Amino acid sequence: MRFHQAAGSAAVTALLLLAAPSAGAVSGQGGSAGPAGPAGPAGLSETVTVDPTGRLAADGTVTLSGTYRCTGGTGRTFVSSSLSQGDSRVRKSVGGTRAVCDGAEHRWRNTDRTDPGRFEAGAATVEASVMELRFGGLPLPMFHAAAEQSVTLVADVA
Repeated sequence: MRFHQAAGSAAVTALLLLAAPSAGAVSGQGGSAGPAGPAGPAGLSETVTVDPTGRLAADGTVTLSGTYRCTGGTGRTFVSSSLSQGDSRVRKSVGGTRAVCDGAEHRWRNTDRTDPGRFEAGAATVEASVMELRFGGLPLPMFHAAAEQSVTLVADVA
């Protein structure tokens, strides 16, 4: 995984979300796929997963989802995601979801509109991360978990 790309994408998404109204994470359990993230600060398991299928609407709207688990968050925490298809160096940030770091597994779902035709049904790669902004003068990012997952984009039938 290209950690610097994920870190940059997550930081930009999180900074943009600071101005947005808070949206609570949706609790739940369900199927998930993808590798687990690194261990958390206290050695507890913190993870983010990406579901193996993403949705692609005719107008270019992309929806990605998965699960996350984090602990010990004291600042604003988000699940950010980015999508690439073809050239893996070119990524598109796909939304962000406010995260709750209570040690329980939660579902995340990010949706963002892209230019129609930018992505097509088929194989793609998603990077997802759980990132917290800690304030001590300047907001500093702290990563709880990150994952990269191959997915299949499926066209929504209108």
